[in-house]
Amino acid sequence: MTRAQRVVFAATFFAVLYLLAFFQYVSVPLVDDKVSEQILPAIPWWLLVAFGSYSLWSLGWGLFTFRDCPEAYHELLGEISQAKNELRARGVSVD
Repeated sequence: MTRAQRVVFAATFFAVLYLLAFFQYVSVPLVDDKVSEQILPAIPWWLLVAFGSYSLWSLGWGLFTFRDCPEAYHELLGEISQAKNELRARGVSVD
């Protein structure tokens, strides 16, 4: 079983459990029915906000820990100037 299949299986399993509890086919253990009626509709929004927060944190951490690569920068500039020279040799206006 691939990782994607496991994720889809787990998501489907929890979605079915959520829908069964939301439509009150299954009661939520250790929680009063009145409380579960108030909490269950907010769970998808809570998951969406949590996913958005995690995504922003992950993006920010990636930017914070982004390493500078001066060697790669100079190599890329050399490749760009080489490509420009080759195009100029073929009669293409580059600048």
